[in-house]
Amino acid sequence: MKEPDFSDFRSLARRRLPKVLFEYIDRGCGDETLAKRTRDVLDQVLFQPRALLGTTPKPLKITLWGREYDAPLIIAPTALAAMVAFQGDSHLARAAEKHRLPFCVATQSLMSIEQIRRMAPAASLWFQLYVWKDIELSLDLLERVKRCDVDVLVVTVDTTIPPRRKYNERNGFGMPIRPSFRLAADLALHPHWLLKVLLPTILKTGMPSYVHYPSTMRTTVFRESPPAVSLRRTLSWNDLSRIRDSWVGAMIVKGITCAEDACSAKKMGADGIVVSSHGGRNFDAQATVIEILPSVIEAAGKDLIVMADGGVRSGLDVMRYLKIGAHLVLMGRSPLYATSAGSRYIDYLINDYISEMKNIIELGGL
Repeated sequence: MKEPDFSDFRSLARRRLPKVLFEYIDRGCGDETLAKRTRDVLDQVLFQPRALLGTTPKPLKITLWGREYDAPLIIAPTALAAMVAFQGDSHLARAAEKHRLPFCVATQSLMSIEQIRRMAPAASLWFQLYVWKDIELSLDLLERVKRCDVDVLVVTVDTTIPPRRKYNERNGFGMPIRPSFRLAADLALHPHWLLKVLLPTILKTGMPSYVHYPSTMRTTVFRESPPAVSLRRTLSWNDLSRIRDSWVGAMIVKGITCAEDACSAKKMGADGIVVSSHGGRNFDAQATVIEILPSVIEAAGKDLIVMADGGVRSGLDVMRYLKIGAHLVLMGRSPLYATSAGSRYIDYLINDYISEMKNIIELGGL
């Protein structure tokens, strides 16, 4: 594969991964209109190049909470990286380590924060927290996270119930995964994935399981989670304050989509926020992040670092979010697609993003 781009990695992932897994990553929720609108709105963000400025281009490097990063990019938390490639989270963490970018580990990751830290000892690891129904168990999990030298805590607040994805309801690839003849046939048609991903995983650690759950409640992806570690439907600002009090480092609130909530996050003591659409996978009637960003940035003022995600396919898309005013941008699907091709292609993807961003800065006189 020579000089692949987003569409190449996506096409390869479509071929290599079982259809149910690819659709889980690739598709949206509802009628999937948010994903389409996000693409349309991103394409409408244009630049007005400046010439003859007589200055050198601005560097991409950014310093955040005492740590320097090579670009304003974050590898976003994604639950099933270890089902895209064997120990996929570790490939992403090592790529982040190599390129001096943050890698955000997910609560629902199939590799533990301890294991990822051992495999990427110098990486800047962030941790994404879903708050459980029993919040005390979430606070216990944070103690594990603290011991792994995690730089930043990212608390997701806009997913208090599982989103509805009709195609996953039909094909059985939800949470939990429902075994069926259709699912078995799909897996059987992807022998490369069976031999290179699922079989090595089972031989090394057993059936994929949610390793961040308390040891007495740990379940495989095929079993219903215990109620205590289900999503906290009553999540409130008071809960978030408890988490803020227990976490000594930087804390980001992920899922802020209005100015009022940005002000509340600032008052609560957050260091940053993520304006997120979950790539169109949660709430199909939500406004796009590009449409929301200006009012949220104004409300955040200088007190909050504002990050954004949604529909990022290239360095150009990253620059579009930065143009609107985001400080950093999260990449979700594209690193997963690259991971399915092999770890070296994650390096290629990151290099391609950064190269395109530098090119746009120079051509645009930014």
